[in-house]
Amino acid sequence: MAAGHTGGVPEIVTYILFVLGFGFLIKGADLLVDGASAVAHRYNISDLVIGQTIVSNGTSAPALVDNIIASFSGSADLAVGNILGSNIANILLILGIAALIAPLGVQENTVYKEIPLSFLAVVVLAVLANAALFATDGAAQNVLTQGDGFILISFFIIFIYYTYGLIKTGGQLEDDDDEDDPEDLGMGRSMLYIALGLLGLFFGGQWIVEGATLISRQMGLSEALIGIAVVGVGTSLPEVAASAMAAYKGKADLAVGNVVGSNLFNVFWVLGISSMIRPIPYDVAINGDMLMAIFASLCLFVFLWGRPTFRLHRRRGTLFLLFYVTYLVVRFVWGEG
Repeated sequence: MAAGHTGGVPEIVTYILFVLGFGFLIKGADLLVDGASAVAHRYNISDLVIGQTIVSNGTSAPALVDNIIASFSGSADLAVGNILGSNIANILLILGIAALIAPLGVQENTVYKEIPLSFLAVVVLAVLANAALFATDGAAQNVLTQGDGFILISFFIIFIYYTYGLIKTGGQLEDDDDEDDPEDLGMGRSMLYIALGLLGLFFGGQWIVEGATLISRQMGLSEALIGIAVVGVGTSLPEVAASAMAAYKGKADLAVGNVVGSNLFNVFWVLGISSMIRPIPYDVAINGDMLMAIFASLCLFVFLWGRPTFRLHRRRGTLFLLFYVTYLVVRFVWGEG
């Protein structure tokens, strides 16, 4: 979701919307989780699958719209950096916060299949974006071409096919017996909850980013710091709210599925579609962010792999948050330098 501009809007209105944004964000997350959980229960589908599809695609949809608009206008050069920043925040910030609210117990398939696939997504992106580093004839350029977009979309289709297989088999429901069944809302009401929840997340997140940006400027903060700390975190607010609410309600699979699905959606679908519309130039200066995204994905796998309960405990959630804060500090100092 792109941060909006407050030009032409009275400051008092921006302040009011800033406060209202938190209410919209919290209530939107509440409705989205309830609606998504009800759909999962109604069709005997696991929370993980719902998180990887409905929730993750819904919370990431604004990024797709923004990138498509930027591609058509010829200004998509920041697309890769924005996606990398979002994916890093999804793992380190969002799962860090969710794990502090409640330890996240995930299923074996998630650790051995979905999480490695999200790691592969960043590795594939790194190889495609740095084509000049791997070329032997020196003619290649660091650009995500339309052919690269086709490759990314092909991976996304494979992921959707895999997810469809989970839906046909009822997902992975072996852990659901220990949870309270969600209220049977009915299909119409469930879809209404999901739609209203996504709208609440979208507008709430946008109003918070606009208000925080205005306040930061009035405090004299640099544009670089605003971009990294305010806009960078603010654009991940829908995912933060959805996963935090899912963790609070004991829906760990929904929280993790949202993050994994969002990361896959960002790389394979958003960048795939954007680069097919118009080739996206890649600035090697953000290879540090690329490495951080790979590191974050690897940490998620290592911290869960081999543990009997496949659980992300609060201590590891705290470590994720420390990693993220360190990244922001280093990124800001590096960017200022």
